[in-house]
Amino acid sequence: MYDEDDYLLLSGIQHFAFCRRQWALIHIEELWVENRLTAEGRVIHEKAHDPFFTEKRGDVIVSREIAVHSGELGVSGQCDIVEFHKNDDIGVNLRGHHGKWYPIIVEYKHGKSKYNDCDRMQLTLQAMCLEEMLGCKKMEKSCLYYGETKRREYVNISDDLREKAKTMLSEMRDYYKRRYTPKVKASKSCMKCSFYEQCLPKSVNGKSASEYIKNALLECVEKG
Repeated sequence: MYDEDDYLLLSGIQHFAFCRRQWALIHIEELWVENRLTAEGRVIHEKAHDPFFTEKRGDVIVSREIAVHSGELGVSGQCDIVEFHKNDDIGVNLRGHHGKWYPIIVEYKHGKSKYNDCDRMQLTLQAMCLEEMLGCKKMEKSCLYYGETKRREYVNISDDLREKAKTMLSEMRDYYKRRYTPKVKASKSCMKCSFYEQCLPKSVNGKSASEYIKNALLECVEKG
């Protein structure tokens, strides 16, 4: 079991799965840059988040901005929405509600479904946290809601996704302990990244962005 001081931010696995260097810039070098895509994504999440909002729709309880964590995995974060569906066979008890309820996460994302597993990795970790917190059976599915398509994509929380998430967490923790910012191979997706100017994929040759910027400033001072 990890100490709370050693928890990693759960949502970081989405960055890590997309680009390990981007994750390091945010979580190790503590940089953040917003562009149109990140701004639109933030607005979508703000609409979903209301920590004081819970409603019951027949046999479904809808709760927003649920804080989740796992001592076993050493992560913490939030779920945008968790729907609790009444199910006396595999559900869990909820304070203030009769019967048993089975959780399904609804995670809001900007854009549309992706070819890679970066969003599914985040959803998988959220499910694993909820299972530990609630003491429920393995969650078979949850879903991603994409702002561009305005549709839900149901994701099977498979054993393969679970093992992949654990492997990535282990790699993330190793990078974090070593304060290591990995190299990056420039691609077309780099141009759309809000960190392009800070990352400088074609210039830094694997150095940290902060080190590159520091050296650049020193050169300017020397020349001046």
